[in-house]
Amino acid sequence: MRAIQIARLDGPGAAELVEIDEPTDTDAVLIDVYAAGVAFPDALQTRGLYQHRPELPYVPGAELAGVVRKAPAGSHVVAGDRVAALTMLNGAMAEVVAVPADRVFKLPDVVSFEAGAGILFNDLTVHCALRTRGRLAPGETILVHGAAGGIGTSTLRLATAFGASRAIAVVSTEDKAEVARAAGATDVVLADGFKDAVKELTGGRGVDVVLDPVGGDRFTDSLRSLAAGGRLLVVGFTGGDIPTVKVNRLLLNNVDAVGVGWGAWAATHPGYLTEQWADLEPLLASGLVTAPQPVVYPLERAAEAIASLEERTAKGKVVVALR
Repeated sequence: MRAIQIARLDGPGAAELVEIDEPTDTDAVLIDVYAAGVAFPDALQTRGLYQHRPELPYVPGAELAGVVRKAPAGSHVVAGDRVAALTMLNGAMAEVVAVPADRVFKLPDVVSFEAGAGILFNDLTVHCALRTRGRLAPGETILVHGAAGGIGTSTLRLATAFGASRAIAVVSTEDKAEVARAAGATDVVLADGFKDAVKELTGGRGVDVVLDPVGGDRFTDSLRSLAAGGRLLVVGFTGGDIPTVKVNRLLLNNVDAVGVGWGAWAATHPGYLTEQWADLEPLLASGLVTAPQPVVYPLERAAEAIASLEERTAKGKVVVALR
């Protein structure tokens, strides 16, 4: 079968299209893959910069969508089912993938394979951030950094459904503002000077929640943008630098800095992924939450797809098509 393989750690350009053997795991769900998602950890892994370092060579990709070819007896899915699935870290960018049954989810008919391949990694992360760790309450206001990226657009798509009354998007350039608005932003501000813009938009009050997958030098101003009792959700560091917190800011303003490690949380809370999907799937099936409209690359251009995350040129979710 065709697959993307990383055999050296010198960046996204190492991604090559190769022929490898199909999986034969009889205890897992065997899936014919139609599309695979691309996420920021995929870019980090190509340089050996992610905390999980797979043995070389490896197949990248943490999420996929496709059709079940074969499933173990007693599984909640059967051959022919349309599904989305999580490999969690590696292996999705291949024509056939074997996935444990508890990481396979029936895909609503209204969601395409390309969109389905871009749902799980981001939407489940954001679900964990807003529902579990961030305690987003009805009527609260949220500020979203990296709002034109995969996590950012996922947050904007889900925030209103989860109760937010206002979603302020932070983007790095004007051309990304339309991406954020299309995803559901009620307001858009530029990263340069966002603190003052947020203060003006909220009448000096600040926001209840900041979701930050970027990190870097905007972190302190994010804390300053919180209203009393606000929560800054630390989701990642696509900006490169890992910021530090002067904890007196937390004390003086009665605000929280909250870590959101979705993968670690899911690994230590059995059944959590199933609970998350049970909450999300009806929203997608009903159309209350729209599926993402990803940027789709052919499998042959997987290196470009991964590079778009590293270079922060990606607008919305990125996927590669295998069929």
